[in-house]
Amino acid sequence: MTTGAAYDEIADWYEDAFLAAQGDADPIGVGAALDALLGPGDGVCLEVGCGTGAHADRVRALGWTPVGVDLSAGMLRRSAGRLTAARADAARLPVRDASVDAVIAVMVHTDMPAYPAVLREVARVLRPGGVFVHVGVHPCFCGGFADATDRAALIIRPGYLDVHWTKDSYTDQGIRDKVGAAHWPLPALLHAFLDAGLDLERFAEGGGPTPMTLAVRARA
Repeated sequence: MTTGAAYDEIADWYEDAFLAAQGDADPIGVGAALDALLGPGDGVCLEVGCGTGAHADRVRALGWTPVGVDLSAGMLRRSAGRLTAARADAARLPVRDASVDAVIAVMVHTDMPAYPAVLREVARVLRPGGVFVHVGVHPCFCGGFADATDRAALIIRPGYLDVHWTKDSYTDQGIRDKVGAAHWPLPALLHAFLDAGLDLERFAEGGGPTPMTLAVRARA
């Protein structure tokens, strides 16, 4: 089963239960990272893995024009009215070279086993000097190797150092146990940015008491 098909099966749960439970809260700092690292702008902002378009309003509030791509038809069905989006593989973006001002990838890199190839596509479609913001689960503290049953005493087991795909999870209320997740150790993840030709600029972490997200701003 492809990741797109897996998300087709959970699209309604994702929108009506998972996202609805968060309401307007920003428990792991996704919104704060976009505000700080993407910031105001007035051009096109392409979201790779846009899903149901949950971040489009924030991007639009910053002045950008949000557009998106996603592999899951089910998720895109729930994005109607939020942003203009197309069904496409993020590793083969249907976008011209050097044609967009900004790109974001929000909580999706673990859904993309070919994320290094996605980063190369991001570098290709960005205008010179364009900004890319990655917000993803923190590779050091989130994964099948991390047991967060007690958020005050996170347990890290062997597995962090290995690049792998897993559905192992400490909870059945999240996404990883349903669709699986790719994992890269922090050096491998950051090297993928550099190998794609992206220049790293700024970083942020979100959530607590241990960080749940790692955000990166880079330039083409």
